[in-house]
Amino acid sequence: MGSQKINIAIDGYSSCGKSTLAKALARKLNFLYIDTGAMYRAFTLFTLQKNINDLTDLEAIERLLGDIVLEFKIDPITGNSEMYMNGKNVEKEIREMRISERVSPVSAIKMVREKLVQMQQNFGKTGGIVMEGRDIGTVVLPDAELKIFMTADPEVRAKRRFEELKSKGIAVSLEEVRNNLVTRDYQDTHREVSPLSQANDAIVLDNTALTQEQQLDFVLDLVSKISV
Repeated sequence: MGSQKINIAIDGYSSCGKSTLAKALARKLNFLYIDTGAMYRAFTLFTLQKNINDLTDLEAIERLLGDIVLEFKIDPITGNSEMYMNGKNVEKEIREMRISERVSPVSAIKMVREKLVQMQQNFGKTGGIVMEGRDIGTVVLPDAELKIFMTADPEVRAKRRFEELKSKGIAVSLEEVRNNLVTRDYQDTHREVSPLSQANDAIVLDNTALTQEQQLDFVLDLVSKISV
């Protein structure tokens, strides 16, 4: 019984609290936390920095994929895993609304997903990983010992995301956040490559009415029942 060296896959809709739960779980278990969404956001930022406005220009996209180095480094003060792109901490930049508005179409590009999935699978080879995203249990880590699929009421998700952005000093309206979530839900579930979907063996966690502590306790209880 226990959590030693297992991989935990957490999938779900935007602003369901996947990151909050995954970070808390990784800290509690002393696992490495991998935010795959941050990787897609970082690549999206890279396309903007390099003025790639035409996402159908696959030659330009391929060049960028060859020039990007993505790493997760632990912040010594907060203990959080943060996104570094080509040696620079981009954790705050990748959370801006301009990235949120572009990340779904960028992450739907087949070669982008193939490259980043390969990176993500390399992270998971050693075990002891909590990885969250849209296609972890179905594509990235289909053999993960525990799979969680998170969902919540859309209005609750919009308010949570709005409060999160406001707390980070990012100026945005609740309506903008709500519209962005609706658009991203549609794009994520309807894209041709690795759409957001619940793995057959995933356990659904609807956290509309749950506190962060209750969610963590729920998953830790599941972890304690896994035989390795």
